Amino acid sequence: MMLGQTVSAERLQTLQRQHTVIFSQQRRYLRTLGLIAAAIGVYYLFFFLFFGISWPQLLNGCQQIGRYFMRMFVWHDFVNWPFGYYFQQIFITIGIVFAGTLTATLLALPLSFLAARNVMSTPLLRPIAALVRRLLDLLRGIDMAIWGLIFVRAVGMGPLAGVLAIVVQDVGLLGKLYAEGHEAVDKSPGRGLTAVGANGLQKHRYGIFTQSFPTFLALSLYQIESNTRSAAVLGFVGAGGIGLVYAENMRLWNWDVVMFITLLLVAVVMTMDKVSSVLRNKYIIGEDIPLYQQKSQID
Repeated sequence: MMLGQTVSAERLQTLQRQHTVIFSQQRRYLRTLGLIAAAIGVYYLFFFLFFGISWPQLLNGCQQIGRYFMRMFVWHDFVNWPFGYYFQQIFITIGIVFAGTLTATLLALPLSFLAARNVMSTPLLRPIAALVRRLLDLLRGIDMAIWGLIFVRAVGMGPLAGVLAIVVQDVGLLGKLYAEGHEAVDKSPGRGLTAVGANGLQKHRYGIFTQSFPTFLALSLYQIESNTRSAAVLGFVGAGGIGLVYAENMRLWNWDVVMFITLLLVAVVMTMDKVSSVLRNKYIIGEDIPLYQQKSQID
C-alpha cells in the first residue's frame, strides 16, 4: 500500500480483522503515550501548586525578562567600551578551560582503566575497580561551581581556583565515560592478542584503547566546548575569567555589555566546535587512502 492513499472504512475494518495483533499494539502504544502525557501534566500542576508559583508572578517574570532582552539589544556608548579588558578576560577563560581539561584528561585516562570491569576482571582487582568508581562518583557528584567556591577559599581568587575546579569535576566525569568506553569494546582482538602471547599491558593498549580511542577523543573535545560555557559561571564565585565581567555588569544592570560578552562566548564556542569537527573527521572518521596510485603514462 502506497503512503498517501486513502483507505475506506470497509477496507480498514478488514485490515483490523486480518491484523488484530498489530492494531492492538497500536492501541496499547497510544494508551501508554496518553498516560505518560497525563502524568507529565499532573506533575507540572502539582509543581506549580506545591511551590506556590502564581499566574501573576509568572506573568510578571516574563515581562521582566522581556525588558532585560530589550536592554540587551540597545548598546549605549559602544565605542568607549573597554574592549581590551573584555578580550583579556576571554583569553583567560580559554586558558583556564584548556589547562583544566587537558590536566583532567591526563588524570582521568589511567583512572578509567582502573575503573573498567573488563580490565580489572580478576577477583583480586574487582574491589579496586569498585573503589575507583566510587571515587569518580564523589568527584563528579559535586557541581563545578561548588568546587570553585572550595578552591577560592583554599588558594584565593583567580584562575588557579578555576583550573582546579575544572580538573576535579572533569576527572570524575571523564573517568566514568572513558571507563564505559573501554568496557564497550569488542573482546575478539583481546583474545587474538592473548593467543599470540601478548602481555596484559599490550592487550590493554592494542586490544582496548585502540578501539576506545575515538570515544576518548570525542569526549575530550566535547568537554572542552562544555567547559568554555561552564567556566563563565566560575567567574561568579571568584575563580577568574569572563564570569567576573558578567557578575560586574549584571550588578550594574549593563545588559548591553552582558549581551556583547555572550556573543563573544558564542563565537568562541562555534570556533571550538569547528576545530573539534575537523579533528573528529581526521582522527575518528579517517581519510580515504588509495591502495595504489596510478602512474601517469609517459608519452
